[in-house]
Amino acid sequence: MTLKPFLFAASAMALSVFASPAIAQDSTNAAQELGDISFDAYLQLLIARARAEGVSESTLDRMTSGLTPNSRVIQLDRGQPGRPTSRGYPALQPYINTHVNSVRIRGGRNVFAENRSALMATEAAYGVPAEIIVAIFGHETSYGRIPGSFDLARSLATLAWEGRRRELFANEFIALMKVADKGYSRQQLVGSYAGAFGNPQFLPSVYLRLAEDGDGDGRANIFTNRADTFASIGNYLKYAGWREGQPWGVLVRVPEGFDVDALKTKIVSPVCSRVHERHSEWKTVAEWRALGVYPQRSLGDDVLASLFQPDGPGTRAWLLTSNYRAILEYNCSNYYAMSVGLLADEIAR
Repeated sequence: MTLKPFLFAASAMALSVFASPAIAQDSTNAAQELGDISFDAYLQLLIARARAEGVSESTLDRMTSGLTPNSRVIQLDRGQPGRPTSRGYPALQPYINTHVNSVRIRGGRNVFAENRSALMATEAAYGVPAEIIVAIFGHETSYGRIPGSFDLARSLATLAWEGRRRELFANEFIALMKVADKGYSRQQLVGSYAGAFGNPQFLPSVYLRLAEDGDGDGRANIFTNRADTFASIGNYLKYAGWREGQPWGVLVRVPEGFDVDALKTKIVSPVCSRVHERHSEWKTVAEWRALGVYPQRSLGDDVLASLFQPDGPGTRAWLLTSNYRAILEYNCSNYYAMSVGLLADEIAR
């Protein structure tokens, strides 16, 4: 997947930040597709749209004053991996070793102990286990330590202007203006280069839809308020389809010589197809038992699950429930979802 770089308002400066002639040519192509609109002119279009959607003039002034395009944001966005051409996948276990390590486990247990009351209240309200909420908090921002430092207004305006996913980022820019209109300063509204922010790394549109006030103070502060952070993550997973009372998945014993590939799903997912194609077809736990696949923890016989053995025959395998799919809604990656689930298990242990 090739991302087109954006056209700077000062076109003479634009190509100097990119190294290769090929990239320079891409910039020329992008300029033609954008109709040679300058960043400042495009920003005025975004401001007009935000104004029409009710954002106050004072918010627009403070959030867009002095905005310039950010070449680093474009470089990072263009560097994201596209669809692989190989059928191979990196092994899961090295990723787990890095992301479910002693530091992160200890940090998660500390967060759990320090916030037990708020976490239990969140679990009761949304039906999502506290350890899953803590694990996502840990993966997204290392328990709030690394929320990102990009000026969100600048990043989103840049990505919208660049044009590869214009509507997505234009919508997020407008949503960010609405978040700011709730009283958040531009200094607070910093995060990832692609617009995610706060402890749970919500995009602005997600914040507007799903951020929750966990402590009843009338504000969903996902920056510094842990009760709000936990409630917001719980609400996200609830709307992603989390089923109360089911685990995300359980380790299983697979008989020697069992052909997992023979049971791979034949359904092609409309989104994140390479993530889902690695899972088996769905069967009840009772059906898996009949095939010799035995869960190592309690799991009801009527629960539907898919089999996942990411590192091949003779390695660890899991039965994944629909709650695993809810985690994938947060980040559509088997590496992410597995590490969240396994970290949660360690936090709760």
